[in-house]
Amino acid sequence: MPSLSLRIDLEPTGRIGPGKIDLLEQIAAFGSISAAARNMEMSYKRAWDLVEEMNRLFGKPVVAAKTGGKRGGGAQLTPAGLAIVTRFRAIERAAAAAAEPHIAALQAEIATS
Repeated sequence: MPSLSLRIDLEPTGRIGPGKIDLLEQIAAFGSISAAARNMEMSYKRAWDLVEEMNRLFGKPVVAAKTGGKRGGGAQLTPAGLAIVTRFRAIERAAAAAAEPHIAALQAEIATS
């Protein structure tokens, strides 16, 4: 079944899409960048680099991390991070709803081939 995948270009060298949003959601769920990275089967460095890229793109922190390792560390989304997730998911739902009849028509074309 055809599906819609949304990416939003924020500047010539930056974009946000499902992967970065999933990472933010995982950080919110686990309270940790490293736990989110493990759950997504990505390295901590890759996750941290993506968070830093989002911080740069939005001009403010999207994740508040505190150091401390196993006993005192952790991370949570900032209000900006929460707003970005909420807005992206809303845009995604609106785009999917608008595209639904066209995707169904594409599926019908595939079925009749």
